[in-house]
Amino acid sequence: MEALKTHLSQIHDKRGWLAVLGTLLLLCVAIPALNAGLPPDSALHVPDYVVTVLGKFMCFGIVALAMDLIWGFTGILSLGHGVFFALGGYAIGMHMMRDMAGEGVYRSDLPDFMVFLDWKELPWFWYGFDNFFFAILMALVVPGVLALGFGFLAFRSRIGGVYFSIITQAMTFAAMLWFFRNDTGFGGNNGLTDFKRLYGYSLAEPSTKLGLYTLSAGVLVLVYLLCRYVVTGRLGRILRAIRDHEGKVMFTGYNPLNYKLFVWTLSAVLCGLAGVLYVPQVGIINPSEMEPANSIEMAIWVAVGGRASLLGAPLGALIVNGSKSWFTASFPDYWLYFLGALFISVTLFFPKGIVGAVQDIWSKRKPAPGDDTTTSPSPALESEEAKQA
Repeated sequence: MEALKTHLSQIHDKRGWLAVLGTLLLLCVAIPALNAGLPPDSALHVPDYVVTVLGKFMCFGIVALAMDLIWGFTGILSLGHGVFFALGGYAIGMHMMRDMAGEGVYRSDLPDFMVFLDWKELPWFWYGFDNFFFAILMALVVPGVLALGFGFLAFRSRIGGVYFSIITQAMTFAAMLWFFRNDTGFGGNNGLTDFKRLYGYSLAEPSTKLGLYTLSAGVLVLVYLLCRYVVTGRLGRILRAIRDHEGKVMFTGYNPLNYKLFVWTLSAVLCGLAGVLYVPQVGIINPSEMEPANSIEMAIWVAVGGRASLLGAPLGALIVNGSKSWFTASFPDYWLYFLGALFISVTLFFPKGIVGAVQDIWSKRKPAPGDDTTTSPSPALESEEAKQA
């Protein structure tokens, strides 16, 4: 217990903890209070639709943290995280479909799309999803098992770099094509929708939407702290050493396979958790969530915010998706051009992302007295730390 307390004290200094506390109060206290505590005609009132949009952004922030964990700190660029996100969404979607048995258009115990396709009985893989906790468990276990198996085969074969990115993209594309088929039992191209309630709470009620947002914000903060705990300890030093020079890590006696497999599986589980929170707020899950373009966009969130900073990951997700919401409403024909220009601009002018650029400016303006090492440790020093761990 004492070791845990000591390690947690090293995650942030006092200013860092104040920033985390301030963010927690803003997301989990201030916004809900401005939504539920003020009348709609108040200038400070946060409308219900804004709460829903912000709730989606919180889920994207969790995905961005998971992406930064595997890419920013371990150097493994995945272009297939969309499949883990979608699997978590399908798990909770299946539960909500089972929960509304007999209340659909056809008044059948089967989901409406199964009745339409002339299914006679519930497929075996739908069993158990009438239980909320079983669905939550599957939302975490299924992405984790898929990632564990896929990662073991890929990492054991020493597949890395652009080749790993390509096969992850192939994975999510294959999954998307499979889920698009009507005979797979997941709703085909229409997916799962028309949800009515979650754990007994009506999804149409503003209080439920506010509760889902608050839960998403709280989970985002907890996931951030979990990721900080991982990357600031010995494990984090080894992950950065693998990112910088995997061969040297092997030479010192470490087996990179185990560390890469752990962080890869953890990242997939976090994406599944984000999918669980996302689907009840948007009201639908379909195979389009597995499109390779969505996984590429997840990498863009991290690149814009700043790789290997953690704070930059959800910030990038907020900036990109906030801009997307505004551009798609104001200039729907030019959103993709803006996204491309944003990514190119960040790559050329802010290679460390927004957080990295701010840190560089701050370190130049306020150098430490009598110490010229104001920037982060070099990759060589980080690798050396891993040797000594």
